[in-house]
Order: sequence, then C-alpha cells, then structure tokens
Amino acid sequence: MKNFLDDNFLLNSKTAQDLYNQYAKNQPIIDYHNHLIPEQIANNSRFENITQVWLNGDHYKWRAMRANGVDEKYITGDATDKEKFLKWAETVPYTMRNPLYHWTHLELQRYFGITELLSPETAEKIYDQTAELLATPEYSVRGLLKRMNVEVVCTTDDPIDSLEYHQQFAREDESFKMLPAFRPDKAMNADDIPALNAYISKLEKVAGSNIETYEGYLAALKARHDFFAENGCSVSDHGLEQIYAEDYTQDEIAQVFQKIRSGDQITYTENLKFKSAMLIAFARWDHEKGWVQQFHLGALRNNNERMLRINGPDTGYDSIGDFSQARSLSKFLNKLDSTDQLAKTILYNLNPADNELIATMIGNFNDGKIKGKIQFGSAWWFLDQKDGMTKQINALSNMGLISGLVGMLTDSRSFLSFPRHEYFRRLLCDIFGEDVQKGELPNDLEWIGKIISDISYHNAKNYFNF
Repeated sequence: MKNFLDDNFLLNSKTAQDLYNQYAKNQPIIDYHNHLIPEQIANNSRFENITQVWLNGDHYKWRAMRANGVDEKYITGDATDKEKFLKWAETVPYTMRNPLYHWTHLELQRYFGITELLSPETAEKIYDQTAELLATPEYSVRGLLKRMNVEVVCTTDDPIDSLEYHQQFAREDESFKMLPAFRPDKAMNADDIPALNAYISKLEKVAGSNIETYEGYLAALKARHDFFAENGCSVSDHGLEQIYAEDYTQDEIAQVFQKIRSGDQITYTENLKFKSAMLIAFARWDHEKGWVQQFHLGALRNNNERMLRINGPDTGYDSIGDFSQARSLSKFLNKLDSTDQLAKTILYNLNPADNELIATMIGNFNDGKIKGKIQFGSAWWFLDQKDGMTKQINALSNMGLISGLVGMLTDSRSFLSFPRHEYFRRLLCDIFGEDVQKGELPNDLEWIGKIISDISYHNAKNYFNF
C-alpha cells in the first residue's frame, strides 16, 4: 500500500519516478493562460487568510460545497472568511475521487508544508497556520509565484482594459514576466444587443471616437489590438461554444452592425454572420503580428438563470456542452489557411467526445513551417483531472505528436493553483513510464526524458517566444 500524496504520487513505476525527478520536476512554469488579477501582481498584494487566496472566486470549490449541502451564505454570501473556510473543510473529506481532493492537499503541501488532511478536526489549526505564513513577505502574490518557479504568466484581458498594471509591472526588474492576453468575447457577443451597445459605448470612450459604422468598430478594436501588442501582448484568447464560420459579405455585416447600433434585434443567421466576421478579423490581426490565438470550445454557460441573477457569471453554473464542432472549425481554419493568414493556434476542447475530432483536425493545418503550429491544448476546466488529462494525452498521442505539445496551464483565478503543472507532469511521466515498463516504448531514458522536458517547458518556450 502506498502513502497518500508522497514523493511518488501518481508515479507508479521506477521509470516514471526517474523521468519526473530528472526531467520534469525542476522545469520552470510558463503559464500562458490564466485569470489572475493583474492589479494584485503589480501591487504585490498580500492576503489576510487562506480563504481570500484559495476560496474567493474558485467556482470549482463552490460547486462542491453546494453539492454537499452548504448554504450559499458560506460560499458567495456574507459569512466571515473563517466561516467559509470551515465549511470548505467540512466538504473536503466528501470530495474523495474528485480532483479537488488531490489539488487541495497538493496545494497545502507545496505552499504551506502542511501534510495533514484537511477536515473539520484540522481546520482551525490549518486556518491559523496558513494565516501566519500569509502574513510574511515570502507569501505575497509574487512570493507565491516565485515559490512555484513561474517564469511567465499571461492574464486574460478585455480589449478596453487600460493595461495600467501590466505597464506598472513592466517598469520593474522582476524575475518573471506578466503579459496580457487579448480576450475580445464581449466585443462580438451579439446575443445581448443592449449589452453589446453598452460595450461599444465604453470602447468609444477608450478610443476617443464615435463608432457609427462597422468599419469604425473594427478600426477601434484594431487600435486596441495594436495597443496590446505595444504592451507585450502576443496571445489572444476566445471562450466560445463553437467556432463561427458562416459565409458573409462586408455589406451584410455593415447592415447588421447598423441594426445593432439602432438597438434592433437581429436574426439568428445575422448573429452567426456577425460573429463569424469578427472572428476572422481578429484571427487576421493575430497572424499579422505573429501572435498565438487560443480557442476554448464547448462550454454551456450560465445554465441556472436564477443564480445568474443573484451571483452573476463565472460562479459555478456552467457545464460541458454538446455543440457540433467539426464542420465550422474546419471551414474557419481553412479560410485563414487559404490566404496564408492562419496564426499559430491552440484548440481547447471541453467535451471528451470531441477529443479525437480535435486531435485529427489539427493535423489538417500543420504546414511544416512551425513545429506544432496547430495545437490540441491540454485538458481544461472540467477535464483538467487525471482521467481527462489522460484521455487528451492519449488522443493526441494516437493521432498526432504528443512530443510537440506545449504543456499545461492553470486557467485559474487562484495564486495557489500552480501545482496543476506538477500534477500534469507527474501524470505525463507515469503514462510514458508505464509504456516503457510494458515494453511498448524503448528503455531510452535520455530520449524520453527530452520529450518530457520539452512538453513540460521547452515547447512552450519556443512556441510563444516570450
């Protein structure tokens, strides 16, 4: 019987252990997509207690607490930080076999040196122990990042963001980089016409001009794209149900935009055409600048309208969707490739039923000019756990080249989530180690170790050119 979360956690063979310890463990972290708050990094914020750094904004934990019968008061409500933590501690023993059980204890170990299991019996002690550490300079936001050997963090930023905190941080001589990522989802969301018009009004203020036409709208967004580039941005990101790739003419989109600005409702087809035109424009700008474009596909968001009204979006009421992905994705990539305007692209898939679809789609548009130009991104959101990661790794291995994968990312709002990189690396080493043990791969530790270190760090380093 093995001990829980010991040095050989997830490493079920001597080969896996050697691969991890020699080639993966000490690699720096390039976290090229997350939802960390730039202001907190720029100002090197401190947290008074573990609730503030661990529970606030973490809808993974919130969903588990709700499932365990915890009242919303102790989740997003007005309970004290300590009360919320104690309720989380009551929930943790019931999360066994959910990835939260692994992450919770891995994070307590890696950041705080706590090896005790979190439970109602240990909660008070752990709350006080972590609060004492968080009060020290070493546990500031930047201290937490350095503790995990982080080299780059890419935040997620709206086109109208001032990037003032990125600018503030860039003036300092720090050991890691914080870079923005261009996330224009709100700029193309014609599902809610009043919200889109409100967004355009905000863009007008930032751009310093009236936006009356579609051409004017694109010009204002292009100026923001240029501004992001001037401030170190070289990646974009889109969170979509699916890729939009309807045929359209510029005249059609101009007319749709006029209807939007007049506050008129648009048809379903007009909505799809507008989104398609916007996506193509963004993609062409990305290619022009040599950026990497990222597409997170397949989430069915805001399922619970009652709780959306109470708590707002991104509070734990999203799920996996069953959208049709293949035809529109192929059409979108092909349209860009046909004019040699297809940027380096990462596709993240949320529905495991589509793993093989994505793994084969990327092979259609790799052109031999850039290694791994089109990527099947690491398992994300509901799938960034042992089973989901394994399925993504196996699908890519079977139908593409796992050796070219750019590795893991946190996709998190928490500064305590970086052990997810370790989790991924351990699992990766175990998968390769098992193949060696079975005689399915040669016992060439040096070569397999190179592949492991490339996936853990070097591929991302070369792909993004940060």
